[in-house]
Amino acid sequence: MAQYVLSLDQGTTSSRAMLFDHEGKIAGIAQHEFEQKYPNTGWVEHDPIDILTSQLTAAVEVLARAHVRPRDVASIGIANQRETTIVWDRESGKPVYNAIVWQDRRTAEFCSQLRNDGNEEMIRNKTGLLIDPYFSGTKITWILDNVDGARALAEQGKLAFGTVDCWLIWNLTSGKCHITDRTNASRTLLYNIVEDKWDEDLLRLLRIPASMMPEVVWSSQKVGRVTTTLGLGDVEIAGIAGDQQSALFGQMCVNPGDAKNTYGTGCFLLQNIGDTFTLSKERMITTLACTTNQKLQYALEGSVFIGGAVVQWLRDKMQFFEAAPDVEKIAKSVDSSNNVILVPAFTGLGAPHWDPYAGGMIIGLQRSTEIGHIARAALESIAFQVTDVLRAMDSDTDSKMTKLRADGGAAANDMLMQFQADLLGVPVERPAILETTAQGAAYLAGLATGFWDSVEEIGKTRPEGQIFTPKVDRALAEKKYAKWQDAVQRSKGWNKEN
Repeated sequence: MAQYVLSLDQGTTSSRAMLFDHEGKIAGIAQHEFEQKYPNTGWVEHDPIDILTSQLTAAVEVLARAHVRPRDVASIGIANQRETTIVWDRESGKPVYNAIVWQDRRTAEFCSQLRNDGNEEMIRNKTGLLIDPYFSGTKITWILDNVDGARALAEQGKLAFGTVDCWLIWNLTSGKCHITDRTNASRTLLYNIVEDKWDEDLLRLLRIPASMMPEVVWSSQKVGRVTTTLGLGDVEIAGIAGDQQSALFGQMCVNPGDAKNTYGTGCFLLQNIGDTFTLSKERMITTLACTTNQKLQYALEGSVFIGGAVVQWLRDKMQFFEAAPDVEKIAKSVDSSNNVILVPAFTGLGAPHWDPYAGGMIIGLQRSTEIGHIARAALESIAFQVTDVLRAMDSDTDSKMTKLRADGGAAANDMLMQFQADLLGVPVERPAILETTAQGAAYLAGLATGFWDSVEEIGKTRPEGQIFTPKVDRALAEKKYAKWQDAVQRSKGWNKEN
């Protein structure tokens, strides 16, 4: 009898594979980073083969480390970086261009044109999304318009589009399955989340042949078996979700009002709003959430493009320290940021600002400024951005959030979690297992294959996490937040001429 579920967590900077046992605990983990490519200002790309090989290597490695055979694995769940766009040749299986990453801003001008032509209201009413380079649709158009011969091949039905989940499944099944789930489809700017289908009007608007689109399935259902040649045996793929919806499910935010924030490369605050499609008044987006009953469920989402990635920037570009966890020690070397504010608008600003032209900025530097002040300001910038989103979301809903559930790698930082609670003025709960993105994908796959019987059964196995309660005076917190808002306004539109 199978004892584990395998979760493939394909992220922006690394691919991870995790084994979960019946208690929801991690029985094994393997991780491989891969190269980030920046070929032009505001451009971010990955080699799709790097994505695939790093993920397969991690999957095989975790089985070997845990001494687990493929027949001991009940099913595979996949969580993935969303919006990242891959187009490949159906016959050869080879990508026609690098993966254009969700952070990429090259289509900002095209998005401005679409807005100026009066398309935003129509697109919002169909997709729940705003027009922004973040989403997949304009990335596909760019590839078809800029890669030699791509548009002609697409119009002949010879090219396939997919988000990263789709690309992985295509390869895991040797090209037999060209599928994605509803949570990933809802991030493309092409999927009608009210009528539950690829939208002909949107495909026509962005000049994308419908033949490129994958079949859309539910997040928790059996979709196909892995081919044995890939070293994963004949295991069933039964869970698929965009990473943030997977984390929402992994945190068991299954009821309207439940909310979580994932502190990863970016930060993503999602709140379950139930089965009624509702548009935000505060420039949040409406997206599809994971379900196990094959009925549509919606969530409000605020997306922050640079969260934990600001720590990577300090490590790799500024060379302030050698390992990301070192940032907390350096930040603790000073009592405060000493009035330094860092706005990490390296790829523009996401919710609730939606300014693709905003530029990163450090303000408040003095002769006395040390690395510790900048490191502390970097950590604080993550919490400030989450506060921007939560306040906007509170304005959108009938009741204010009384608790925030936190997960993701940066949530391991105690200083960040405490500062977040102080800023918000509400408790922040960190789960015992931070890897809720991978855990959510495992839950979805396990529920589809009978490894777990119900959401209620899963809920009983979840250990209690740690709660950070607000400690600072509210007036002091508001004063600091006002400084942040001032700095953000100064950063807006900085890169418009570039």
